[in-house]
Amino acid sequence: MGKFITSYLGELRCSNIHEQSGTEIFTDAPTDNQGKGSAFSPTDLCALSLTTCIITTMGIYANLKGFVISEVHAQTTKIMQSNPRKISKIISDIKIKVDDTVTERQREGLLRIAKTCPVSKSLHPDIEQDIQINWI
Repeated sequence: MGKFITSYLGELRCSNIHEQSGTEIFTDAPTDNQGKGSAFSPTDLCALSLTTCIITTMGIYANLKGFVISEVHAQTTKIMQSNPRKISKIISDIKIKVDDTVTERQREGLLRIAKTCPVSKSLHPDIEQDIQINWI
């Protein structure tokens, strides 16, 4: 179970502490919604959580299957709608490099993870998830 401690700092900023590790991240409202854009917004973290969950779950799968993911780079794009204000689409463009010994079945397993990671399954079905995985 994850526990987090949040403190409002004023001016639409929050400090968020991961209780187990003590790691601190800040959030700020985006510039198009009265903030300064000086840190990730809460919706930025939501979108980024999809990409990082996919990559983390791929790493878990690779560990279980006994192969190494040698390189992963990703770009996440969050698209907001205005009425009501919410995330309408998350684009995760993931580039992944694996060893030549990885089988086609193992590659297919990595692709399946994109739609089955915990964050993907937790997001509301109205949020379009455009997951692009490219082999490098």
